Amino acid sequence: CCSRRGLDAVLELCAPFVRALAQGQPGGAAAEADALWNFETAVRENVTINGQPWGEASDDSRLQSDSNIKILEDQFDELIVETATRRKQWPKKILVHAIQTMKAEQEMLKLYQPVVKPAEIRPQPSQDAYIADLKQATQVASKQISEAMQSIPALIEKAEGFSQALTLQPTLELCKLRQEVFSGCKAKEENNDQNLVPPGEVTPTGTVPSKNPYVLVKRRKAADSLERKRYPLRRRKISLS
Repeated sequence: CCSRRGLDAVLELCAPFVRALAQGQPGGAAAEADALWNFETAVRENVTINGQPWGEASDDSRLQSDSNIKILEDQFDELIVETATRRKQWPKKILVHAIQTMKAEQEMLKLYQPVVKPAEIRPQPSQDAYIADLKQATQVASKQISEAMQSIPALIEKAEGFSQALTLQPTLELCKLRQEVFSGCKAKEENNDQNLVPPGEVTPTGTVPSKNPYVLVKRRKAADSLERKRYPLRRRKISLS
């Protein structure tokens, strides 16, 4: 042989067969051990390793030979190829089985129907009065809301009238102010006319029967008179807020 370790592996493979042959002999386990020892001793005495007896051969002889290194390299290459093949093929195979398993689980989940017993919910006795009050308050609130909705159009009409009154208020104030101004000016002009009438312009009316024996003839002032030039009329400014 060329490898001591290989020979040991062969002896380990042959050991079960030797024990099986020694089972029928008397002595039991001791007989099996003796038969195995005799077999291994006979093999080691009749075998040489690289031309040397069993006892003189070293365990590292297999690692030092070039042929054994070549065998290890070949085995390593074979393992690499096998691993790469499995990495390429097995995920696809596993994916098919995984998809089938997931579909089966989904179908099982669709068939699953949990048993739920409906429980009757009963209010507590202390809540009956509270619920009755709440119903009454709800009815009152709904009635008030309906009345308010019915009164909304009248309120809108009143609001529109009020807004119109507010818009007309400045115009009314301006009219009142103009009325007061023009009434004061008219009274002042009448007083001035009465004071400025000369006594020679009073004519007796003996032929015309009337209650007033005298008729006053008013004389208007010219716009370009001397008094108007000295005392011109000023326009009154009206400020509206």
